[in-house]
Order: sequence, then C-alpha cells, then structure tokens
Amino acid sequence: MIQSNINIRRFHVFAEYSRIEKIISGIPADEAKGYGIWLAKVVAARMWTDRAQLKDHKWGERNWLTYKGEPQTDQMFDIEIVVRIGHDFYEQVFSPAIKEAIDRGEKYENIRDSIRAEWQPFASKKQKEKAR
Repeated sequence: MIQSNINIRRFHVFAEYSRIEKIISGIPADEAKGYGIWLAKVVAARMWTDRAQLKDHKWGERNWLTYKGEPQTDQMFDIEIVVRIGHDFYEQVFSPAIKEAIDRGEKYENIRDSIRAEWQPFASKKQKEKAR
C-alpha cells in the first residue's frame, strides 16, 4: 500500500472534503482547490485567531479567496496538501477515499478521524487505534 509522506491531519481531510464538495456543486476544479485550502485555514485558525480577523477575507483575482492577504489558489492547495502528503498517495488513496465517502453521503464530522486512521505512517500503534 502506498503510504503518505506525513501523518494525515483533520486539516488535510477537511481541505479535500471541501474541494470535492465544491466540484460537485459546479465550481471549476482550480477554484475548488483554492476554496478548500482557504476554508481549512479559516476553520483551523478559529482556535488561535481573534474572530474579528476571520471576517476580513476577500475574493481576489480569478475568484481566489485571500487568507492573511495571500490568495489561496490551486497551486497553494497542491503545495500544502498534495506535495506534503505525497502525489501518488493523494491521487491513488487519499482523494478517492474521501470522494467515495462523500458519494456514500458521509458527513465530514463522521469520517474526519476514521478515514485517516490507517494513514499515519509516523503514528504509534496506540495512536492509530485511538483514531478508529
């Protein structure tokens, strides 16, 4: 089985889940990638950022949302998600598994931990069992 380059976090699952949902809703694939990475960053930042700062997101060129002044593009998604976890793993394991879960009607909250339980190449056996 192809392994991820890193331990998969909820952030990665959420970005991909959001990307696929946008594609299903008719958003072009490149913009869906930008939206997925933007939304994952905004949600992750809620824990560490003043909520007033999270309201200052604007659409930039080509419908890119900005986060902290930086456009969240398809290239940003590729760098922060695809390259980090590994292109082969992303294409052959990660993305298809999340797409299948969406096709089955699974909600993000129901799969965010279970789907990634076996994708933790650097986690201990105890950590993997806890994620199930």
